[in-house]
Amino acid sequence: MEKKIARLRRAKSTRARIRELGVPRLSVLRTDQHLYAQLFTADGAKVLASASTVQADVKEGLKSGKNAEAAARVGRVIAERAKAAGIEKVAFDRSGYRYHGRIKALADAAREGGLQF
Repeated sequence: MEKKIARLRRAKSTRARIRELGVPRLSVLRTDQHLYAQLFTADGAKVLASASTVQADVKEGLKSGKNAEAAARVGRVIAERAKAAGIEKVAFDRSGYRYHGRIKALADAAREGGLQF
């Protein structure tokens, strides 16, 4: 339980810094089976775009929803949807997770898709 509390503490401090920037926030949630990404407004009141491995158009053709390949697909899709909403610059909120593995794959794919962090 202490591991989860430490992650949430890191996420809270990161979100406080992001709120000061005043740019939309790309937030990531990682579970054992899936990966979710949401794009929030600068104040966090509204979700502008979202993508996850549970959505049919994203998981189509994937072997699993819990690997780096799936994370890269979510990153590309969230970048497409953000650009469709007119957003190019975001702050990356990794929710206290280490910038490693699936989180890094999602971030790299979102950058390749045209988002600027």
